[in-house]
Amino acid sequence: MKKVFELDFYGRKIVVEHGQVAKQADGAVLVRYGDTVVLSTAVVSKSANLLSDFFPLMVLYQEKLYSVGKIPGGFIKREGRPTEAATLASRMIDRPLRPLFPDDFKNEVQIVNTVLSVDQDNSPELTALLGSSIAVSISKIPFNGPVAAVKVGKVNGEYIINPTIEQTEKSEIDLTVAGTKDAINMVEAGAKEASEDDMLEALMFGHEAIKKLIAFEEEIIKEIGIPKMEYEKLEISENLIAEVDSIVRNRLDQALRIKDKLEKYTAIDDLENEVIEKYKSENEDIMKSDELKELLTKIALIFHNIEYELFRNIVVKEKTRADGRAMDEIRELSTDIDLLPRCHGSALFTRGQTQSLATVTLGALGEHQILDGLGIEDAKRFMLHYNFPAFSVGETGRYGSPGRREIGHGALGERALSYVIPSEDEFPYTIRVVSEILESNGSSSQATICAGTMALMAAGVPIKKPVAGIAMGLITHENEYTILTDIQGMEDHLGDMDFKVAGTRDGITALQMDIKIDGINKKILKEALEQAKKARFQILDVIEKQISKPRSEVSKYAPKTMTFMINPDKIKDVIGRGGEMITKIILECSHVNTVNDINAVKVDLEDDGRVIIYHTDSDIINATAERIKNIAREVEFGKIYNCKVVSVEDFGAFVELWPGCEGLIHISQLDINRVEKVTDVVNVGDEILAIATGYDKKGKINLSRKELLKPKKENK
Repeated sequence: MKKVFELDFYGRKIVVEHGQVAKQADGAVLVRYGDTVVLSTAVVSKSANLLSDFFPLMVLYQEKLYSVGKIPGGFIKREGRPTEAATLASRMIDRPLRPLFPDDFKNEVQIVNTVLSVDQDNSPELTALLGSSIAVSISKIPFNGPVAAVKVGKVNGEYIINPTIEQTEKSEIDLTVAGTKDAINMVEAGAKEASEDDMLEALMFGHEAIKKLIAFEEEIIKEIGIPKMEYEKLEISENLIAEVDSIVRNRLDQALRIKDKLEKYTAIDDLENEVIEKYKSENEDIMKSDELKELLTKIALIFHNIEYELFRNIVVKEKTRADGRAMDEIRELSTDIDLLPRCHGSALFTRGQTQSLATVTLGALGEHQILDGLGIEDAKRFMLHYNFPAFSVGETGRYGSPGRREIGHGALGERALSYVIPSEDEFPYTIRVVSEILESNGSSSQATICAGTMALMAAGVPIKKPVAGIAMGLITHENEYTILTDIQGMEDHLGDMDFKVAGTRDGITALQMDIKIDGINKKILKEALEQAKKARFQILDVIEKQISKPRSEVSKYAPKTMTFMINPDKIKDVIGRGGEMITKIILECSHVNTVNDINAVKVDLEDDGRVIIYHTDSDIINATAERIKNIAREVEFGKIYNCKVVSVEDFGAFVELWPGCEGLIHISQLDINRVEKVTDVVNVGDEILAIATGYDKKGKINLSRKELLKPKKENK
């Protein structure tokens, strides 16, 4: 039976429907937020892989272009692989949900969000997260939720929950915050140099709104939720735990205190392999293969639990970090620029054993990225791409298209730098930054931001201010906690929080937080933000010592630009029929055979009449500009022009007023006497004087030679 639940949420209605659609899923709801409609479903597998070392949760966010009245591009005309926006939405939903499943639950769970209708003012991503939480919570799937998320904006000093598109454009903060009723557990933000206090206030403001959504969810769960399933767990005896503990504790404690990353990981791996091999050799003759596999899985789990406990004791109780740093100390920094001579800009940023090589490529505005998704934006001119090869951590691995990690880290770096990117009017280029992670021991996304800042300045991109990023960590142990600055890989892996903060000296431009515990409070957030600010300033000191401001000119290998205005009505003339005219201009001015030639001049024609020309050779730019200006030049009616005859027809002669501008002298306008044949008066190549008289019905220029031949009237 269909049940409907409604909530008036800050002036807009949220409607949750259950019992009409997708009834074979373990949990399913249709959520309406304004005209945005999302179907959220949750399904759990009947069996568990108890020997798995991770929780098999899959969260999908499926964009359907019919939801915004679009037909997909491409030959097959249907949705294909997820867009980057869909991938980021899936990650956003996954991150606050994942920590709330029981640690020992190993049944596969799939949460699928299908976007059916989109109202741009009512976020489908937030709608999907709400639906996902409800779908899981009302099902038999064990879950320590519910959870919800809101967006927070700040316009004219006022904080706004779930701002409209118009409000977001004016907002100083673009914050997404998720959490339970008790604490915040996920943050994603971009900002126009927000202060730490403003960002903290926005987070708390958002959490108060989240509590209202949680209360709404709890009402729904209470009415239609079903009992949670009993699930199979991997049972481990206390004797086995004590036995393994006595073998590894002291040696594992020593290994965790080794400063060098590779040496430390080698020592830990060797010890784990030694213990596993011991139990394997002792039991392989008396156990079945399945029994032995289960035993070895238990040994590995015990080992990692001891590692987890020891690590937390070292950090929280002893106030010691593996590499000897203070809790608020940054690893050693080094920088370099101009490593790659043919790139338009390049920079190397190294923080400890994490290293990013960033490059900048400048292109024409027409080379912007086309977006085929559900948003109102259809293109973007600033892109940051992040690559994480396996060799950066000394491993072999898969190489191919970017995964969720690469897409997510790239989006974070792009968000952090986008605020300082100059406008299109100030700097008419498409800008691409690529970060190649050459070495990694934690916080590679923030190294990307630092390297990207230097590469942009080295490329001559007039960014407003340098940006730096730092990753903060949190370690909790027996009701105590420690906040760590500039976390390493192990501090991230075994810690409770990964809190990334990027910004200028004047404020925060990007924020991202993920946690592995249920949530964190205001006190911890405030301390982490203040500690991050101190670190950010220290990094900016190092960056500015390497390069203090953007170079005044772009690289000699980067395209130069010329920008000017023409009458927008003339754009069609510049393009010509089927692009014939603009193609001719490009080929002749560039001295190439095809417009796709790497040496071909690039021309962007904007709807407002703006013309932007790109090439490394100024002479080619100038020649192209002259040709376009000639075509766009306005004819002065009543003015006499020296015209060149370019073709002859039965009805008249076509003449060139100047290169790229042609008009017609009709046969009746060639002479004061009747003309039988055009060629009796003019031939191709002749130069004649004619007066411009106006346009015909098709917008073509009409001229007359006859008017000039008429005798002048004598003065009376």
